[in-house]
Amino acid sequence: MSSIHSVVQALGALPADITNPAPADPTSGSNGVNLLLSYVKWGCLVACAVAAVASGGLMAVGSLSNRPDHQEKGKRSLVWSLGGVIVTACAIPLINTVFGAAH
Repeated sequence: MSSIHSVVQALGALPADITNPAPADPTSGSNGVNLLLSYVKWGCLVACAVAAVASGGLMAVGSLSNRPDHQEKGKRSLVWSLGGVIVTACAIPLINTVFGAAH
């Protein structure tokens, strides 16, 4: 019981030793946010490109193996990957404009 009491006393003295920093402006150091957003933008474009290549492969396998369901899935996934490229291409300038105006 005495060890619990000493731990509680030590924790009670702990906040007195911690300094309280002044508040900082979150918009002044946004290099980390910009870096993260740039990685996400490139990641989206890479994911769309990989999906387009994979859908082309699925269409090829579907047509060579006489499986029309695989070929249809490949066509749908190609359309969706191209749609993803269009959405990403529209979102990138929008994000650049919003975060460029914040500086």
